[in-house]
Amino acid sequence: MGANLKEVRLRIASVKSTTQITKAMKMVSAAKLRRATDRIVQIRPYANQLNAVLQNIAANVGEDMNNSFAVQRPVNRALIVIITSDKGLCGGFNANSMKLVKSSLNEKYADLASNKKVDLLTIGKKGYDAFKSSKLRINNDFGHLFSTLSFENTAKAAEYIMYAFEQKEYDVVEIVYGQFKNAATQVPTVEQFLPIQTAAIDKNAPKAKADYMFEPNQDKILKDLVPKILKTQFFRYLLDSNASEHGARMTAMDKATENANELLKSLNIMYNRARQAAITTELSEIVSGAAALSNG
Repeated sequence: MGANLKEVRLRIASVKSTTQITKAMKMVSAAKLRRATDRIVQIRPYANQLNAVLQNIAANVGEDMNNSFAVQRPVNRALIVIITSDKGLCGGFNANSMKLVKSSLNEKYADLASNKKVDLLTIGKKGYDAFKSSKLRINNDFGHLFSTLSFENTAKAAEYIMYAFEQKEYDVVEIVYGQFKNAATQVPTVEQFLPIQTAAIDKNAPKAKADYMFEPNQDKILKDLVPKILKTQFFRYLLDSNASEHGARMTAMDKATENANELLKSLNIMYNRARQAAITTELSEIVSGAAALSNG
């Protein structure tokens, strides 16, 4: 019985220690989440509006849009950029993004993947660890971006991707990331980065086609504007994922703390019952010993 009491006491101490860790991690994630949320809330309306403008221009200008990033080619090679976290303990945040990548490889790009014509660019340690043993060619040159998350650093990754698309190394580029909704909700999302998608426009509708005026000229404006918009979009993907990671971790640690507290209650009940049983046994032995002495 003494051994059981000692074992329960050790388990209680272990759970209490774990609870302190999960509480601390939740508080740290909450603080980081506030900063990350501020950043994504500030940039998202701007980035979305820029993207809408770009898609509208592409739809209205059509074939006259002489820009290498808008060229639609037969898809012979594809690049999938997967954005995950560097650290774990964030629930299903990373696993959900990995499922989307695997789904694309097994369905949408199954033929290309079987011919080794799909490459992965991983941002975040967890994505690289998940796919490094696969037969795919993996680029992890920008896997460290979350250590110093800034527009300047992410722009370098965007420039690499844009250059590879221009050089026809890839015919399509897709981004897989966790879109931030709130602390409890992160939506795994796939978005086409290149070529530029056009907005759906009903040409029969009155005034559906906008008449854009470019000054000094269309080619120069688009040559300067399009890369800036694409870099902003890419930065938004990482800010979304960063906020999603901290939200997922805060939620996971909160749930872990709740589970630990429930387990602690059960262990305390178990300990009290074992202790009461030990006391009862000891009393019984004392009474039996006294009775034996009196009879003797």
